[in-house]
Amino acid sequence: MIEKILTIEDVKQYAKQLTAEGLSFHPDDDFNDYIDISTGKPSYSNDDAALRNELMTQCFDVCEKEDIDIYEVMMEEMLLESGMDKIIPLPSLKKEAKDQ
Repeated sequence: MIEKILTIEDVKQYAKQLTAEGLSFHPDDDFNDYIDISTGKPSYSNDDAALRNELMTQCFDVCEKEDIDIYEVMMEEMLLESGMDKIIPLPSLKKEAKDQ
């Protein structure tokens, strides 16, 4: 697990890691709220959820500093990592088409 978010590339890496954990996540969600549907128990311990929440806060800080939309970055990485980019258009492709 990445330990600190300092760059946009770190934000992307974190999104990839979350997707690899099997999450369909939203940046605004509290990791304490994720439940394993097969067991009905929390997906993360309190410490693991706190770590992920802190890393997400760092993602917001980096994106705000760089004036980049965290939702687009996270969604794009989640779509690419999950293979859903073959079904759902990537935000960057929509933006490119709009700008032309």
